[in-house]
Amino acid sequence: MSRMHLRLPSAFVLPSLYCVAILVPAALCAAENPETLALTAPATRSEQAITPSQAPANTPRHVTFETDIQPLLTRFSCNSGACHGKSRGQNGFALSLLGFDSDLDYDALVREGRGRRVFPGAPDASLLLLKATGRMPHGGGARFSVDSLHYQMLRTWIETGLRRTPPDAPQLVRVRVEPPRHSLSPEEKFQLRVMAHYSDGSDRDVTDASAFQSNDRTIVAVSPEGILQAGPVPGEAAVMARYMNHIAVFSATIPLSGDVPAEVYAALPRHNEIDDLVWQKLRLLGMLPSLPASDATFHRRSYLRVIGRLPVPAETRAFLADPAPDKRVRLIDHLLQRPEYADFWANKWADLLRPNPYRVGMKAVMTLDSWLRDAFRRNKRYDQFVRELVTAQGSTWRNGATVIFRDRPDTVEIGSSVSQLFLGVRLECAKCHHHPFEVWSQDDFYGFAALFSRVGRHGGLSPPISGGEEIIYTTASGTLRHGRTGVPVSPRTLHGQVLTTGEADDPRELLVDWMTAPENPWFAKVMANRVWAELMGQGLVDPVDDLRATNPASNEALLDFLAGHFRQHDYDIKQLIRTIMTSHVFELSTIPGERNVSDLRNFSRYYRQRLRAEVLLDSLNDVLGVTEEFAAMPPGSRATQLWTHRASSLFLDTFGRPDPNQDPPCERTSDSTTPQLLHMMNSPEFNRKLSLDSARPAQLAASELTPEQIAEQIWLLVYCRFPTADELKDAVAVIPEGDGQRRAVEDLFWALMNTPEFLYID
Repeated sequence: MSRMHLRLPSAFVLPSLYCVAILVPAALCAAENPETLALTAPATRSEQAITPSQAPANTPRHVTFETDIQPLLTRFSCNSGACHGKSRGQNGFALSLLGFDSDLDYDALVREGRGRRVFPGAPDASLLLLKATGRMPHGGGARFSVDSLHYQMLRTWIETGLRRTPPDAPQLVRVRVEPPRHSLSPEEKFQLRVMAHYSDGSDRDVTDASAFQSNDRTIVAVSPEGILQAGPVPGEAAVMARYMNHIAVFSATIPLSGDVPAEVYAALPRHNEIDDLVWQKLRLLGMLPSLPASDATFHRRSYLRVIGRLPVPAETRAFLADPAPDKRVRLIDHLLQRPEYADFWANKWADLLRPNPYRVGMKAVMTLDSWLRDAFRRNKRYDQFVRELVTAQGSTWRNGATVIFRDRPDTVEIGSSVSQLFLGVRLECAKCHHHPFEVWSQDDFYGFAALFSRVGRHGGLSPPISGGEEIIYTTASGTLRHGRTGVPVSPRTLHGQVLTTGEADDPRELLVDWMTAPENPWFAKVMANRVWAELMGQGLVDPVDDLRATNPASNEALLDFLAGHFRQHDYDIKQLIRTIMTSHVFELSTIPGERNVSDLRNFSRYYRQRLRAEVLLDSLNDVLGVTEEFAAMPPGSRATQLWTHRASSLFLDTFGRPDPNQDPPCERTSDSTTPQLLHMMNSPEFNRKLSLDSARPAQLAASELTPEQIAEQIWLLVYCRFPTADELKDAVAVIPEGDGQRRAVEDLFWALMNTPEFLYID
């Protein structure tokens, strides 16, 4: 199992040890004819708050493997990753994960082990039934009782000949959950119903054979029977219902108790469409936004979000003294034209694209870094940016875009990387089995990867230092074989459209045409979500590159608007940034109010975030008035200008920059850790910078400024604001006149720079 298989979203983790049951069976009853079994609706629960399902009558039919038995294996987690569905199975019995391979599962049950798992001559003696009911030792424990309808279903299947579902039987087309959304009161219970729709137009209630999982159990939990249990905390949750590798999603909303008059929401500021869409969502949840942030907070936040550096005191003084009502908009326009913008945003994208230097060589790493910085300096259209990367040809020493193909020489590697980076679709799981939380199959994975089967390479490679030049080109032919069947795969999009090409065509060009087409549901959306996350501290979809039905956006209407706006403005990244930052939502305070204190996803307030490692190091040096020395960089270079993570820096490593040997997309952590706190308090290098004669503390102490003026300058440098009256009084009290002033100033700098107000974007 690859690394990507293990990095499933925390909201939808597979069951833990053994075959933990995550679903409860459909209420099935045996017909008088032992060869047929009728389906009925789930029994009404004892809780009065539960709405019972009302299923239509179903025609009796034969019990067959694909239609009836495989769903039960999923229903009871027998084919989960923690049980028989893992790569080597459990105790010699292996099933395909979540039932994606019916032939394998049927053979495992019926033919392996000399048929000892099922015994048509004496069904009750079948190992399958003995272990599942706990009458024989079973690591997963008893899954159901002998008198249950599930036992009868399995027994009937064994007794009547272990039938497969006929090829001409109606095919399952989709499943739906009823209702698709519902508003719940705190602690309320509610029964879901899952309906399967077949190719002959028939419907079937499959609630008791479906698997359920909530993406936030603190908001709404779900039982194996599909009974929702609302928690005490207001918010939203998505509940996945799975039946035979088909998925439907239920959306639950728990509003905050108490009523807010409609006129309160109508009176909220609206600078653009973003505000209206956020206020609509808050009204649905009964929440109210925080107050606006102060001018000083907005000023510092804007600098750090757009160009990744702190404003100098003169810039802060000028902004705070400006009485113009449009000064915030003018500030944003000014920052977007600053040269630091390109380095800062290229540094973000380098996390996603920067290759492993031990695999591609140092020169290739620098070539790609230069290409990225040039693209952001010229504000290259995002669709063109992606086209040049995905269709790149030429020398890895001259065209930096080609380096992504050198870094990922395997066809299936580059395919899954492109789908995740530029479509927000994580296909990696589908390489080995059907995606656990999406519709993607192995056929989808290999069909998409086949679009890169004609990427050719020429040239030697001896990384890391002397990595030779490599030429990337399109070959006249090339095929990719299916990982399971070994059959050559036709290149196709994720919509299933087969792309036929001739020798003169590059399949990658056709792929980009499809990706950047206005009707593509993912391309603009995933980039809009990335930019939103970079500016707001959290994505509308989290993780930002995992767009799927079972991981819905916290505000789907807002994400749709941002994606449409991005397309309409020719994929201009700066324009998208400007639109988000000129909204009232962007300028909200981080301080919660009474009606949004529990909100973590709906942007009723601004969410604080620790500075990225490079920005924090640059900010520390800017405040102290010192510079950093990096290997393979000119003197005075900033951390955001580094072209390789191999440049040694204990500070950057401590504060979470990606590992240079980690495969992209590289992940960095924004969490605070104990080593980070200890580093800021005890780092010999930090203390050396504080005590330099040329550093700002020594200069301020040696100046003609009064203690009040020194304190004011320190606050402007560190916090980008003036001190309050109490802060100024306390600061002056620790800054003596004459001897000892320099040490006191150094200590004051140290104390302020070890506070969250400096370390975080407020």
